[in-house]
Amino acid sequence: MITSDTRSATPQPLRGVRVVEFTHMVMGPTCAMVLADMGAEVIKVEPVDGEGTRRLLGAGAGFFPMFNRNKKSIGIDLKQPAGAEVARRLASSADVVVENFKLGVLKKFGLDYASLSALNERLIYVSHKGFLPGPYEHRTALDEVVQMMGGLAYMTGRPGDPLRAGTSVNDIMGGLFGAIGTLGALIQRGITGKGMEVQSALFENNVFLMGQHMLQYAVTGKHPAPMPARDNPWAIYDVFTVKDGEQIFLAAVSDAQWAAFCDALGFADLKADPLLGTNNDRVRQRPQLLATLRERLAHRSATELADVFERAGLPYAPIRRPEDLYEDPHLLATGGLADIELPDGDKAGQTVKTTLFPITMQGQRLPVRLQPPRFGAHTDELLRGLGYGDDAIESLHAQAVVA
Repeated sequence: MITSDTRSATPQPLRGVRVVEFTHMVMGPTCAMVLADMGAEVIKVEPVDGEGTRRLLGAGAGFFPMFNRNKKSIGIDLKQPAGAEVARRLASSADVVVENFKLGVLKKFGLDYASLSALNERLIYVSHKGFLPGPYEHRTALDEVVQMMGGLAYMTGRPGDPLRAGTSVNDIMGGLFGAIGTLGALIQRGITGKGMEVQSALFENNVFLMGQHMLQYAVTGKHPAPMPARDNPWAIYDVFTVKDGEQIFLAAVSDAQWAAFCDALGFADLKADPLLGTNNDRVRQRPQLLATLRERLAHRSATELADVFERAGLPYAPIRRPEDLYEDPHLLATGGLADIELPDGDKAGQTVKTTLFPITMQGQRLPVRLQPPRFGAHTDELLRGLGYGDDAIESLHAQAVVA
């Protein structure tokens, strides 16, 4: 339970909070990782053969090391009565339980909110599902499913070509909302002494993202066009292909920026053109204006343009791949990347860099305190903390109840 403790140099606002997570994939682990980064003791309960994301290939290869730092690992076979008992004892020791199993699965083991809160009214129970309670709640959801049905794929792709966003946006955001709910519940518990159930869901996350476009329709009466074909509110807000086929994003989103844009690039004639005097004037002339700019910029390199825009204080961006971020000078200078040891696979034990939670507290990034755990690395330690003696622990291992 929460205890007062001397804080380390890096803020750990959740130090002394115990979190037990029954999670897999991305959404639930993200929630627990945020709590862990903020100082909570987070215990990841895995099946006796380890969580499946430890073995994923391709686009899933980074899931486990990304979302499971600062955690402890215990392997438990919930299907064995003795395993379910271990899990219940562990959950009963927690301030927060985080889960993202299919509706009704944990109830079979006495690990649902009703069962656990009856034993501990202070418990905060955080569920991550595909849908909040309602007509869809029994459906199986994936990030891609809710992106398709929730309008995000429509808005991301070109007309007639719905396209999933390039990361697990709803899974990650669902975990963030679960963590936000947890923090609110902890504050409320400090006032009332009682916990509560918190729910986060993929579909509702996606709908929240679509809120601006829903209101765009409500305000304008026009169907929002997919982003590649949208009615852009700014004339200069696009990717330009320049010298040697390089690409760079350039923007000028105000009249002052337009003036600076023309001055920096030597386009005095465009600055003086009365048809381009205001942002809305430029939007009306956008097709021809962009054609003119593409012709004039084609001989300039992306590096040259970046330097020009940097000096002028104008918005720009190189077009990068994920691996390019490992060499980003800002991330390297500000400590935005941290070393971790890979826990699984052919590269187990190898040190690589990961991204940290994107906030500072007292001017500091929240660090990696514990490496992504090897499977079952903390099983015996945690069992002893629950009161199991050495003989009992040996017996649980022998019966494959724990790992």
